[in-house]
Amino acid sequence: MKELTVAAEHATPQAEPVISASTAGRRAELVLHGEIGAATLRELEERLDAPGFAGAAEWVVDMSGVTRLDLACAYALLRVATRPGRAPAVTIRGARRAVRRTLRHAGLDAVATIAE
Repeated sequence: MKELTVAAEHATPQAEPVISASTAGRRAELVLHGEIGAATLRELEERLDAPGFAGAAEWVVDMSGVTRLDLACAYALLRVATRPGRAPAVTIRGARRAVRRTLRHAGLDAVATIAE
């Protein structure tokens, strides 16, 4: 029983997903943190469809706190960023190697600047 307690103390806690968005003028910023996957897909899509993002000419997506990005969520970003008549300049910052790989698989590297 004591071994279980010790193991639990040293376990890495799962990062709860957090999605926050803000807009200032024609610039929108999206900050993602934790595991961004199926459980957060709907919230991500709602944030991206919000009026502030619809009119923004520039998007900055901070992924420095993302530990895992589901391909469906990467596709959600791609769908919104490539809608006809809505082509903002998209910059993705701080994504880890595995997250950048997912972004490339979705094709975001073709429409966004992915800064390391």
